[in-house]
Amino acid sequence: MAQTVIRMEGITKRFPGVLANDRIDLEIEPGKIHALLGENGAGKTTLMNILSGRYRPDEGEILAGPKPVKFNSPRDALESGIGMVHQHFMLVSNQTVAENIILGLPTPRFFLHRAKVEKEVEKLSRTYGLSVNPQATIDELALGQQQRVEILKLLYRNAEILILDEPTAVLTPSEIEELFTTLRNIAKEGKSVIFITHKLEEVMEIADRITILQRGRVVAHLTPEEVESRRELARLMVGREVVLKVEKEPVSLGEVVLELRDCSGFDDRGHQAFHRITFAVRRGEIFSIVGVAGNGQSELVAAIMGLRPMSSGELLVLGRPVRKGASLPRESVGYVPEDRIGTGSLPNLDLVDNLILTSYSQFCRRGFFRKDVARKGVEGLLPKFHIMAPNIHAFARQLSGGNLQKLILARELSKGPRLLIAEQPTHGLDIGATEEVWVELVKQRETAGILLVSGDLKEVLSLSDRIGVIFRGRLMDIFSTEDEDWIEEIGPLMAGVRQERKR
Repeated sequence: MAQTVIRMEGITKRFPGVLANDRIDLEIEPGKIHALLGENGAGKTTLMNILSGRYRPDEGEILAGPKPVKFNSPRDALESGIGMVHQHFMLVSNQTVAENIILGLPTPRFFLHRAKVEKEVEKLSRTYGLSVNPQATIDELALGQQQRVEILKLLYRNAEILILDEPTAVLTPSEIEELFTTLRNIAKEGKSVIFITHKLEEVMEIADRITILQRGRVVAHLTPEEVESRRELARLMVGREVVLKVEKEPVSLGEVVLELRDCSGFDDRGHQAFHRITFAVRRGEIFSIVGVAGNGQSELVAAIMGLRPMSSGELLVLGRPVRKGASLPRESVGYVPEDRIGTGSLPNLDLVDNLILTSYSQFCRRGFFRKDVARKGVEGLLPKFHIMAPNIHAFARQLSGGNLQKLILARELSKGPRLLIAEQPTHGLDIGATEEVWVELVKQRETAGILLVSGDLKEVLSLSDRIGVIFRGRLMDIFSTEDEDWIEEIGPLMAGVRQERKR
């Protein structure tokens, strides 16, 4: 029988209106990578927040070897060798990597030992393949490098169990491979890794053991060798068959709803983010912009939405020129932003308020806001979009990341926009929710023009009518999905390599 380093028995956790974890048993073995798989809102993060000391269970216990342990805080858990890297990193942006790594440790007079700490960080970086400059400040680092700092924080504290919550969500494909190499090296040293995810291909590639949660309960403990197919994993995860394929009926093209003419703009540091971008989107089509993250697509969308200025060019929305600095008419333009927390929602307001953010005036009578009318107008959106929430009056911050994304989609799609701008719309969604979003986007195509910005090539290939490839802020080429041999040209263009178009 395999040795167990930690065991959770009968773990139950309740929140108002929600049974997040229901009598869960889980065993973690040393030297293994244990994938915790489940759809959005299945209870994965809650369970790991209990193991890492952030929450206390309502029922059940945690055992380290034969002895029960109780954690009143993440510090308690870390002193027992258990640490967690959350989806939203907990770093101080204006401090250096080394300063962040020792933050909270009883190491007074850091500045007298700065060189020593930096050397220790460099040694850890080399040992585990987590390349990062210990003298760099956090705000100088890309998200992938910030994640390395979070992992180094745990290793510096001699954590034996490392929990990573959806760690690949912010990474490029090459960074994902580097992370997997690091996790394998960590496991080889006898440490345990718990990998929270909803991505089936990652589970099959990296996991030694798999636990699947569905609606707060364990539905399976497996090894990859026991899994017959990814389809079986998907069925266990969401409780139904999932194909992840949408049927696109032909739609007649209508008027131009979005047009950019030679548009350029800068990033926050004054560097050229996008340059002389020209394209048009018509009602009845999904026009996608695809590229590796960081190639100007985020700044381009922000400029279209009026959230940042364009330095030159002309923007037309619904046939009308948009004045510099003007915002778009939100009653007829839907926007699903990449940042679902900071831009897409107000976490400390309830779901009713979040669902009417862009249509507030519709629920005002004689200068007064009618909350009861608003509630009746939007409460049907929860079941329609399969949003798992305690009730319509829950706070947005109580939702899982995936359910918050579905809430934003529900708000923007339900108003019947003529133009929909969707930025990474399935980022962080499980396979079942992704399928639902794809179906809704294709349905919207019947009455709207859609600008889809995505780094998921499979998503782009499945949904698009036309595709623009962006590299270093320039639109390299535009393809119709009816063209022959276009698929093999996209990869090189995303890397900045232009090939002779096949005829």
